[in-house]
Amino acid sequence: MTTTSPTRVLLAWSGGKDAAWTLHVLRQRADVEVVGLLSTITREYGRASMQGVRVEVLRAQAAAAGLPLLEAEIPAQCDDERYAEAMADALATAAARWSGLRTAAFGDLFLEDIRRWREQRLQAVGWELLTPLFGEDTASLARRMQAAGLRAQLCCVDTGRLDLSFAGRAFDAALLQDLPADVDPCGENGEFHTCVCAGPMFAAPLSLQRGQTVLRNSRFLYTDFLPG
Repeated sequence: MTTTSPTRVLLAWSGGKDAAWTLHVLRQRADVEVVGLLSTITREYGRASMQGVRVEVLRAQAAAAGLPLLEAEIPAQCDDERYAEAMADALATAAARWSGLRTAAFGDLFLEDIRRWREQRLQAVGWELLTPLFGEDTASLARRMQAAGLRAQLCCVDTGRLDLSFAGRAFDAALLQDLPADVDPCGENGEFHTCVCAGPMFAAPLSLQRGQTVLRNSRFLYTDFLPG
């Protein structure tokens, strides 16, 4: 009788709820093993690209998850090609560190064009894409996250889609009730991003302190969170 070793997986880590829940889901499976987390960091700011989560928080999250964090730096002004180059370099580093690692997981939910783009980029460097949450009903998914103990705050709000008052709010049942009908419950269309501080994927909750809230590019309202 032979046994098959689980597929080693590198998980893209933004510091938000979807990445965190993806880690939780993958850890329930016997056929995969998450060996590390990969974050893209904007070099000039020391923060996760798009979400704006501080790298210090990302490292604290990785420690709470019991996984090493790989950091791929990109410049503030970064096009798709430069992003792809940085990711390819990071994947090569990961493959050299973990034998047999050729699968990257992302917490994508339903944006098929983004998923296809990731798949094409990964295939170009000999990697496969895994998106275990893709196609799930996001309203149901959001409630499951909350029921399982995931706690997060909104760290970025698109003020073209949401009122300023949503900045820094907890990702909880009250938030879901207050979201406008045309806003996705998980913010998959970019309406908001989150910073996770607790959940079943962490050995212990993180102590995060809320900092300043700043409007950037006349549209995106970022709320800072710092390690306590």
